[in-house]
Amino acid sequence: MRQWTIGDVTITKFEELTFEGLDDFLPDATPDKVLPIEWLKPHFITPEGALKFSIHALVVDAPDCRIIVDTCVGNDKPREFFPDWHMLQTNFLEKLESAGYPADSFDVVLCTHLHLDHVGWNTMLVGDKWVPTFPNARHLIEKTEFDLVAGDQDDDGIAEWLRDMNKTVMEDSITPIVEAGLVELVSNDKQVCDEVRLIPTPGHTIGHVSVEIASKGEKALITGDFVHNPCQLAHPEWAISTDYDQTQSTQTRFTQFSALADTPVLVIGTHWPEPTAGQVVSDGDTWRLDYEN
Repeated sequence: MRQWTIGDVTITKFEELTFEGLDDFLPDATPDKVLPIEWLKPHFITPEGALKFSIHALVVDAPDCRIIVDTCVGNDKPREFFPDWHMLQTNFLEKLESAGYPADSFDVVLCTHLHLDHVGWNTMLVGDKWVPTFPNARHLIEKTEFDLVAGDQDDDGIAEWLRDMNKTVMEDSITPIVEAGLVELVSNDKQVCDEVRLIPTPGHTIGHVSVEIASKGEKALITGDFVHNPCQLAHPEWAISTDYDQTQSTQTRFTQFSALADTPVLVIGTHWPEPTAGQVVSDGDTWRLDYEN
């Protein structure tokens, strides 16, 4: 369990699963292109040059608010397009509870976007019904993100398989929390509490947001999916094939990396494997990650 302290705020990583590859989704990051990037080794690529990823939630424990950022894939979810995630069975909730974070203790569930690996534990299967996992929490979703995913069956700009997947995700991970009255649609710059606010980082999805934590002069940024693997620091032009707008996602990376470079801001990657976080530093015309093992 990896943990960081930002002023009065504690951020704790709870890993659901790890995997390697993503060749079809980050097609420019071929082994011959990532292997020469020495600082990626050994944590972020394999010896053969495959990319490493993690799916994890981040618990942000502020003085007056307990938040869980992105809720992974979840158990019992039908995800045939991703066989390794299909009908998953993990002890994710047990890990939260054993660390002192029972599901009913959360004030906020924060969704950076609505892809299947970020909202799965919003609900859990009880009998034959999907029920809210975090029954006392406001579930914050950026409004344009919700509107698109809720109605994207008519959007020809989204691949058919992704429209189908979004429909399934709505049915088992979003609609039940809407019907329970737990969803709050918010702007992309929502101030969640004194120490936590959203910042817009669109492109991967239409309403994608990242999460800034600031306390006692210290700052951290939880990326969400505007960046998937640290190799994109060296090549911010490498876009995910399923980005809603690849031009915009690329511009977001350039903008964010430029702002973060050579500052003490701790950047916590939502899909970065161990050690998961570090500082962005300038490296010629692009950037690299400076991190501690």
